[in-house]
Amino acid sequence: MKLLLIIVLSALLAILPFSAPAGPVAVQGVRITPAAGETRLVLDLSAPVTHKIFPLAGPDRLVIDIADAELTGQAPQAGADDPVLIGLRSGVREGNDLRIVLDLKQPVRAKSFPMAPDAGHGHRLVVDLIPKGPAKGGGAARAAAPSRPAAGSRASPTRDLVVAIDAGHGGADPGAIGARGTREKDVTLAIARRLAALVDKEPGMRPVMIRDSDVFVPLRQRMRKARKHEADIFVSIHADAFTDPKVRGSSVFTLSRGGATSEAAKWLADKENSADLIGGVDLGASDDVLAGVLLDMAQNATLEHSADAARAVLSNLSRLGATHRGEVQKAGFMVLKSPDVPSMLVETAFITNPAEEARLLNAANQQRLAQAILAGIKQYFNKYRPRSLVRGSNKEAAQQAAADALAGGAAAPASAPGGRQHAIAAGDTLAVIAKRYGVSLSALRSANNLDGDVIRVGQVLAIPGGSPGDG
Repeated sequence: MKLLLIIVLSALLAILPFSAPAGPVAVQGVRITPAAGETRLVLDLSAPVTHKIFPLAGPDRLVIDIADAELTGQAPQAGADDPVLIGLRSGVREGNDLRIVLDLKQPVRAKSFPMAPDAGHGHRLVVDLIPKGPAKGGGAARAAAPSRPAAGSRASPTRDLVVAIDAGHGGADPGAIGARGTREKDVTLAIARRLAALVDKEPGMRPVMIRDSDVFVPLRQRMRKARKHEADIFVSIHADAFTDPKVRGSSVFTLSRGGATSEAAKWLADKENSADLIGGVDLGASDDVLAGVLLDMAQNATLEHSADAARAVLSNLSRLGATHRGEVQKAGFMVLKSPDVPSMLVETAFITNPAEEARLLNAANQQRLAQAILAGIKQYFNKYRPRSLVRGSNKEAAQQAAADALAGGAAAPASAPGGRQHAIAAGDTLAVIAKRYGVSLSALRSANNLDGDVIRVGQVLAIPGGSPGDG
């Protein structure tokens, strides 16, 4: 019986066709078509592919990772008048995967979709690059700078820093009420207007008032308005209250981790509202795992930057008088839940404390509070320049070197453990970098002789041995 089975199997193997392992998919060419302020890339393929797309900032780039593929055709040059694209580079990643890096003139939304073979064409992958802001032209447009240089900047910015100022409560919602009948909504609006006036006088800064009159603005709409105006920081101004009239002092809050987690779940569930959430990449077009990773990275960076800005503001407020707590507090306030705008809520004083109620009504004290908040904001901006503002040659060169290494175009310095390096861009944090490269925070600190988590834009970090990352 066994002999008969062996004979039958041998006969079947002899007549069945032999299937050799499939090789990598060939990307036979890339076609670039700019039109109406947008740019379309068409990748001609020998077979369908699996791909992922994500953005990088400082300078703006878009990465296309294609699993088990190789570029066999020529990569074209982008035209000087292309509204979005500077050029593209490619390299091999993790053995068999193809990575294409698009150098951009500005942040974009990216939409991609496959196309099946039809008359005259085989399989294709189409990637549409849609500018997030007004379309820019060639090199001259990129180099243009506004008439006012950014405060504290060593290089020309591309736009003003935007400070979103939110006066708490308003309209039918008076907020807390003091013993003398002072309404929170009135004093917060007065302080907010003073802060806006101070910001407007700062070279390279521009205020956005979330409400500039006695109107009610829903909480989530306040957050959305700040994002619509591409705010670099969001400050919500309030006056605290308590049953004990002796309680006093200012406080500063940032979003709690629990609040961030609940908001992440909402964003990921509501794909229609997440089209431009992470660097212009449409989360609705990403798989759930990638979307979750991108959102988590953005939130982690935002929380850390919020904390830095809040500490600077609290430090300046402490010079005016007592603080309710000596450290920044955390809570799940709705207005702080923007996943990509550093945000804080400032409780200027206790309106239920008679002495502090009187100070909240005093114009000179309102001005001092506004000046203290602005001083903290300026300290934060001087430490972390938002990614779209700085065009310093040293920083750009370091970041370009990192981008070249990422695409296989340059080698990391020999002194970097594991042969990898990362140039710090605005918005980066040590925790985000460690997660991106799959290494521990302690290993990253040790490899770079860091005592804490403070890093600087333009600084180049050595990445210790571990799994290759995406950045």
